[in-house]
Amino acid sequence: MDWELVFTIRDALKRPLFTDAELIGGSNGLNRTVRWVHVLESASLESLIHGEEMILTTGMSASTDLSAALSFLQNLINKNAACLCIELGEWFSEIPQEMMELADLHDFPLIQFTRTVRFVDITLDLHSLIINRHHRMLQELESISREFHRLTLTSQGTVKVLQLLCKSTRTQLLYMQLQGKPLFFPALAPEEQQPLLDFFETFREEMEGAQPDAAPKLREYGQKTIAVKPVGALDQTWAYILMVSQHKPQEFDCLLLDSASLSIAQELLRTRYMEERKLFSENLWVDELVGGRYPDEHRLKGLIGPDFNLVNELPYRVCLIEIENPRDVRWNSSENDWESITFHLSLVLRSIFEKYSLRPLITLKNNRLTVIALDLQSKLPGKLRLQQALDALQHIRADEKLKDLQLVTGVSKSHRGLKHAHAGYQEAVQALSLYSCYQKPVLMYEELGVFQLLLSLNDGKTLESFIRSYLGPLIDHDEAKGSELLLTLRVYLDHDGSKQIAARSLFIVRQSLYYRLDKITELLGEDFMLPENRISIQVALRAYQFLYPEKFTLPSSRSAQL
Repeated sequence: MDWELVFTIRDALKRPLFTDAELIGGSNGLNRTVRWVHVLESASLESLIHGEEMILTTGMSASTDLSAALSFLQNLINKNAACLCIELGEWFSEIPQEMMELADLHDFPLIQFTRTVRFVDITLDLHSLIINRHHRMLQELESISREFHRLTLTSQGTVKVLQLLCKSTRTQLLYMQLQGKPLFFPALAPEEQQPLLDFFETFREEMEGAQPDAAPKLREYGQKTIAVKPVGALDQTWAYILMVSQHKPQEFDCLLLDSASLSIAQELLRTRYMEERKLFSENLWVDELVGGRYPDEHRLKGLIGPDFNLVNELPYRVCLIEIENPRDVRWNSSENDWESITFHLSLVLRSIFEKYSLRPLITLKNNRLTVIALDLQSKLPGKLRLQQALDALQHIRADEKLKDLQLVTGVSKSHRGLKHAHAGYQEAVQALSLYSCYQKPVLMYEELGVFQLLLSLNDGKTLESFIRSYLGPLIDHDEAKGSELLLTLRVYLDHDGSKQIAARSLFIVRQSLYYRLDKITELLGEDFMLPENRISIQVALRAYQFLYPEKFTLPSSRSAQL
């Protein structure tokens, strides 16, 4: 570029209207940026100054005494004004020495006009220049951004984008890939690379929470300044760009850094889409695994690749992720859109799982994604990381494509050996089948308690017979009288016999609860709370809830029937 983006005090002093101006203080601040010109005759400037304004004044508000003048100047310095220009005349015959010393102390340019000037002419002249430069900056930014986008469509697009960013900003760049070697533009000798890499490690952990769409973060690096920008999408960071400047990066530099990171992220996302489509077609064998049709080991080794033995020994859980409202989503989209939505869901899922050190093997059938989540690390419990990943998947409302999806997930116990994937799949199916009982978006098989036993006994007769043996009189009474004795007993036992908590949970007064408990005692017998009877009754209640979940819906704030 043959023009400067930033308009400075030095540039202003070269304008014809400043021919008779004299710089009398703060000569080391001539490179301060001027964003705007403001005429100010009020001492109350807190709400009038935003920073980097050239202040023009006759000194009317600051001429009462030296203290007022120094206070006025100090306030401008504190508000980060660009400079102060005072017209000598009625209010100031000369600038006090103390003001000049204060300006020198803060490298704050102090300029005096020895002859009367028209502030409106200065304002018009400088504003025209500032606006023109800003317009040229936007044109240059748009041109370079288009070139960034074009380069990502060519071979080695990321490298070419970084080369152009380096040339356009005249800075040293470090492209820090989370999976791959660091790249330097321009190239640096090894002994110069290491200090920069070490410096990045000092705040890398802090950067992990930064979103890719956030503004670059600035860090002091000796006498230089580093702007750090994450590169990524789908709530995941894939790399960082570090821009090393001799001074604080200009607005133009930061905007270019944003544009370059976005272009690189788009290229990386396209690459991930292609990889995901390839995996999507190749992972049909996952459906064979979970369906109990275990491919022969030789074929499985060919499908998984050279790391088969490692993969086969990793702990994993099978996750069955069901889209609860496929009709609603399909109603508002075409068949191609539905395919795009489910494919995008698998891409987001893979991105989230990888963030938590889980390698997902994914297959899709109808409105269900089946995922074999391989655990790649042993530092944190795999169950906890999987829970965090699934919780993150529940909060994808910000993604425009997935904002309408309602997801429910069943998760198996931990297994080793891919030949056991079918057993894990069955556990995930059973966990998912209990959504109506638990009403939780993520259901872990190992947390189902007695329901694991009840699932295996659900042959149509065994559970019904067991339920009638222990709860028959209450069932008959509820059906005949419209009462809620079964629900009352379940809540009462679930809270360890606490009458106070049970009454509050049922939204009834204590007297009503006493009446119901008396009726339950009358129907079940005085010994229904003995340990051996109580445990059987609680299992029967769970079995009844399993078969008829809608009968155990807690009231909201209504008055329950007796």
